[in-house]
Amino acid sequence: MVRFQFLRSHLCLLVSVSCVLIGCLGDNEIAAQLNDDVLGLIVFKSDLYDPSAHLDSWNEDDGSACSWRFVQCNPVTGKVSEVSLDGLGLSGKIGKGLEKLQHLKVLSLSHNNLTGSISPSLSLSNTLQSLNLSHNSLSGSIPSSFVNMDSMKSLDLSENSFSGQVPESMFQNCSSLHHLSLARNMFEGSIPSTITRCSLLNSLDLSKNRFGGSVDFSGIWSLTRLRTLDLSNNALSGNLPLGVSAIHNLKEILLQGNHFSGPLPSDIGLCLHLNRLDFSNNMFSEALPKSLGRLNFLNSFKASNNFLTNEIPEWIGKMASLEYLDLSGNQLTGKIPDSISDLRSLSYLGLSDNKLVGNIPSSLVSCTKLSSIHLRGNGFNGSIPEGLFGIESLEVVDLSRNGLKGEIPAEIIHAFKLKYLNLSWNDFNSQMPPELGMLQNLTVLDLLSNSLYGSIPEDLCDSGNLAILQLDGNSLNGAIPDEIGNCTSLYLLSLCHNNLSGSIPKSVSKLKELKVLKLEFNELSGEIPQELGLLQNLLAVNISYNRLTGRLPSGSIFQNLDESSLEGNFGLCSPLLKGPCKMDVPKPLVLDPNAYNNQMGRPRNESSMGTSGITRRHRFLSVSVIIAISAAFLILLGVIAISLLNASVRRRLTFVDNALESMCSSSSRSGSPPTGKLILFDSGRSSLDSISNPENLLNKASEIGDGVFGTVHKVPLGSQGRMVAIKRLVTSNIVQYPEDFDREVRILGKARHPNLIALKGYYWTPQLQLLVAEYAPNGSLQSKLHDRLPSSPPLSWADRFKILLGTAKGLAHLHHSFRPPIIHYNLKPSNILLDENNNPKISDFGLARLLTKLERHVMSNRFQSALGYVAPELACQSLRVNEKCDIYGFGVMILEVVTGRRPVEYGEDNVVILKDHVRVMLEQGNVLECVDPSMSEYPEDEVLPVLKLALVCTSQIPSSRPSMAEVVQILQVIKTPVPHRMEMF
Repeated sequence: MVRFQFLRSHLCLLVSVSCVLIGCLGDNEIAAQLNDDVLGLIVFKSDLYDPSAHLDSWNEDDGSACSWRFVQCNPVTGKVSEVSLDGLGLSGKIGKGLEKLQHLKVLSLSHNNLTGSISPSLSLSNTLQSLNLSHNSLSGSIPSSFVNMDSMKSLDLSENSFSGQVPESMFQNCSSLHHLSLARNMFEGSIPSTITRCSLLNSLDLSKNRFGGSVDFSGIWSLTRLRTLDLSNNALSGNLPLGVSAIHNLKEILLQGNHFSGPLPSDIGLCLHLNRLDFSNNMFSEALPKSLGRLNFLNSFKASNNFLTNEIPEWIGKMASLEYLDLSGNQLTGKIPDSISDLRSLSYLGLSDNKLVGNIPSSLVSCTKLSSIHLRGNGFNGSIPEGLFGIESLEVVDLSRNGLKGEIPAEIIHAFKLKYLNLSWNDFNSQMPPELGMLQNLTVLDLLSNSLYGSIPEDLCDSGNLAILQLDGNSLNGAIPDEIGNCTSLYLLSLCHNNLSGSIPKSVSKLKELKVLKLEFNELSGEIPQELGLLQNLLAVNISYNRLTGRLPSGSIFQNLDESSLEGNFGLCSPLLKGPCKMDVPKPLVLDPNAYNNQMGRPRNESSMGTSGITRRHRFLSVSVIIAISAAFLILLGVIAISLLNASVRRRLTFVDNALESMCSSSSRSGSPPTGKLILFDSGRSSLDSISNPENLLNKASEIGDGVFGTVHKVPLGSQGRMVAIKRLVTSNIVQYPEDFDREVRILGKARHPNLIALKGYYWTPQLQLLVAEYAPNGSLQSKLHDRLPSSPPLSWADRFKILLGTAKGLAHLHHSFRPPIIHYNLKPSNILLDENNNPKISDFGLARLLTKLERHVMSNRFQSALGYVAPELACQSLRVNEKCDIYGFGVMILEVVTGRRPVEYGEDNVVILKDHVRVMLEQGNVLECVDPSMSEYPEDEVLPVLKLALVCTSQIPSSRPSMAEVVQILQVIKTPVPHRMEMF
């Protein structure tokens, strides 16, 4: 390397004196001592790092480069014509030494680690015909003078980090170009219109960039020699006009992942040589063009996630060569036509998430090469057609979220290649077929939310290959079979919301790969096997709402479970749970007094062990038992007596307390709490000094916020000037009686959690109602996201994640620790307050309890400021307020926290719905572009699953949203530093 650097520093001197040498030496001597090819390649090599010494044969002392490895010369002229250094692990930059290769025709540097930008002054030989720089890490823009397109036939710059706009002038003269690939870079702006001048172009690949705007398709249709057109995964828009039929040789059109709209061109079926079409993830609408039926050679047709309408046409069966058909995520209606049976080569069928109805046609079994069937999320009814599982090539079957009935057919045993089976969210009112255990390749079995009954088959895990087993939400009963331990590949086991009984089998401890264990809402009893603490890969556990007792296993995740994962078990021993725990330990035995004699060294003769000795011991044991029982009885009588005395005292104290209140209260209703006084919960029912004029506390200067339930003021309270937040409630629709107000506020006051603003008390008169709450000194999440001063640093990812996890824990406490649950109703960033360490505290939770009634117009008026946060079932259906509304709002809040954008943004000519925008970007593979740019650093392996969780929480279907307890567990899994973290979405 030192030698190269020395040589490089002197090359300019050698070049500058070359003219002198020409005057002194003959032609042969010049060729021997100064060869431009050698000089240029040595300079080029000096800019590279060659860790494997592939270029050791390149020696500056050689008179010619023709004998060097990876170099080819023209046999007539002896000049270098080709340099191919593909996949040699080279790093460094592309230097100007290549300019010396004036006869170069082929330059290929692909699959290396080259970095840096291309110098604007670098100009390669006019003779260059093929340039391949793909699969490197080159960056910056492309200089327009970098290559001479007059002679260029193939240009491949794909898989780099080039950015900026592609200059229009680059393709002014490209009449020789056959192949052009700029794929997988970061080019932006419009596609250069001059590309349409490349009349001999066979392949055009501009995929996975940031090109935007409309496309001159009329010009592209004029490229009559084009065979492959790939504009996928950009931000291109506009319609596809007629004229595509002019490209007679076209074989592939790939436009997926853009914003194209309008109908598909009706003449596309005239491109008879087409074998691959991909229009997925766009906004195409209307019906499929009839001319598609003429494409007899088409083997792959994808148009998923668009807005295609009408029925699937009968002529679909004419596409005889079709192997891959995906029309999922559209608005197709009607039935699957019987002509589907004519697609004898079909291996993939995707019709999920449409509006299809009727039975799954039995003619589908004629497609004997099917390996994947996806019919999720339609309105299919009836039973699974006979013979469907007789298709031996089946590997993936997803019939979830339909209305299928009947039984899971026993013929499933014939689908011996089956790897993935999802029949969830149907109505199979049957037992689980034991044949499932004979599917040796099955790795995912999802039968969630059916009407399955009976026991779990013992041989379900005979293959040992199951990785995901979900049987949630059925009516399964009996014990969890010990044979569950044979599922040694399981990493998700979910049996929650069934009627399973008995104990948790110890064999679960054999599941060394297990990461998620969900057993909540069953009737499991007994102690949790301590062996489960040996499961080191376990990341999430929920055993709530069973009849489990005793201590939790030590080790693993069990000692870190939160309350929501344990609650509902009144015998578990945990500081997080209230009530006594039950330990399954042996009771103490009554000891033989003679044993003490032995221990004290008093010998006994053998006669003492005769019949009389046994009788004496029995008599002693009986007396001991009688004494123990008598003592227990006396203790019990004492406890009862004390309890009765306490009850009597409490009744008398209550009587005195009520009597005093009735004397001092101005309310006309008996037993009403005092009015016109500040009631603090921490001080019992006593009050501080009477507030004669509370308006003085609530002046404009003290106001710090304004919400849908009233204004908030920062007020010093008491002699020590302790800061509290006082909310002055609007009086409209608020409960009018003090005892009702007192009861509801006290319920909210009991909701104490580190991530909830503590409600400390209240003030009530018929004209004025105040709530006294904890004061959070660091403002709201809203101010941190959208009202931040330029001098204030943005929230880091660590703080944002902490805020999301804390908020989730607070909501989980409200949802799962109270019966009925406390619903927030109005979750949004302005109601998430932050303490001095940016720990989140939820405010305004459950205040709708103070409304006289939850009428629809009242709710809409209350929450009109929470734009984008209202769950669709509140806006579009009859009012059904439950926990799922909060979960929807939490999902929207995740998106707002991660992206830094508001849920709904209004442009000059459009409206951007944040959750829809993120969903589209995720489907296009560009979702990380949505992340708030103010965060300079963030871990992609955390941000991506958090965004996916947000989209699950904002599902249109309430039942598809997880519970807040599940959300907490998922967030904890995402944050867990495990190298092989399980994919949750």
